[in-house]
Amino acid sequence: MTALQEPVEQPLTPADVAALLQIDRETVYRMARRGELPAFKVSSRWRFLPSHLQRWMEQKGTPTGGGR
Repeated sequence: MTALQEPVEQPLTPADVAALLQIDRETVYRMARRGELPAFKVSSRWRFLPSHLQRWMEQKGTPTGGGR
């Protein structure tokens, strides 16, 4: 099976990530710019893969459900 035949993960927007992490959207942008969140740009727009955020949260010790 080639990479193109595998299901593609739906990327999240900064607003999605802000809601997930319960932080301000501007904080998401700032963290992405600084490389503190796993992110990539499509044109000029930031996007986040759920699996990469999940791994990042596990490494940070943050429960998936939000919580602080």
